[in-house]
Amino acid sequence: MGAAAMGVDAVIGDSGGWPHPVVLMGAAITRYDQQMNRSGLSPGVLKVRGLGLAIGLPLVVGVGSWGSIWALGRVWSPLGWIVALGLISTTLAWKGLGDAGRHVYRELSLGLVRARRAVGEIVGRDTHELTEAEVIRATVETLAENIVDGIVAPLFYAVLGGAPLAMAYRAVNTLDSMVGYKSSRYRHFGWASARLDDVMNFVPARLTALLLWAVMAGMALAPRRAWRTMVRQAHRHPSPNAGIPEAMMAGGLGVRLGGRNVYGGVPSLRAELGEATRPLDREDIVRAVQVVRWTGAVAAMAALLIGVLTA
Repeated sequence: MGAAAMGVDAVIGDSGGWPHPVVLMGAAITRYDQQMNRSGLSPGVLKVRGLGLAIGLPLVVGVGSWGSIWALGRVWSPLGWIVALGLISTTLAWKGLGDAGRHVYRELSLGLVRARRAVGEIVGRDTHELTEAEVIRATVETLAENIVDGIVAPLFYAVLGGAPLAMAYRAVNTLDSMVGYKSSRYRHFGWASARLDDVMNFVPARLTALLLWAVMAGMALAPRRAWRTMVRQAHRHPSPNAGIPEAMMAGGLGVRLGGRNVYGGVPSLRAELGEATRPLDREDIVRAVQVVRWTGAVAAMAALLIGVLTA
């Protein structure tokens, strides 16, 4: 079913024509955050409340997904299958990642101001003063990082536990993106969400390394250098998982990623990844989109093979 969901995502993507589960999850997280994450509370209380959110939301989402599929399947068996397929497809961002990268690439040809606005839709850093090279770097970095949580991880959990587990994973990932920061507001409240996201992405990130190596070999993108860069430099990234695909992307393209970013007006220095053989150029966005495309295709074929062998 995971491979079929990849097919649905490849054709439809996030059409925005109906209430997306992630939007509903985000609304629930925001409400809980407003009510339970209040100033003046002790770090211990905030951690306990954050732990309740980190465990409770994925549990509710997973059990709710299972219940919906079961109930609708009782009404009409194919309906349960269709709903499960649809739910899994909402956890994937294969088409969305490629579309986002191509959008930035097109906007670059129309002017830097438009490109800054476009990349600002997919990254959390400040973008209003980025140079062209920095726009390219931001795009390549986010494409690489999101291969894990936008393709491989949800597909991995769909194969492992169907739609309920894939949806539970998406809840964990949404929590991390909303409250898993080390800011003063979320340092304690969001610690459990951030740690759970690290745990659930641990295996998928390492599977992503294998997929990227195979894809880069097929695309003649220096797979040996990509692997070497990952082994030597991935640990420099603040995330135990995101550094793997970013380091491999840097090594495969022969460019340098990382460096100075600005978040909310505050500069942040991130360790550089890669052995730069040339400066970044616009075509690196195209290459990164192609890597995303083929990594998703290989992952889907692997999921299909596993489904056939375990049927």
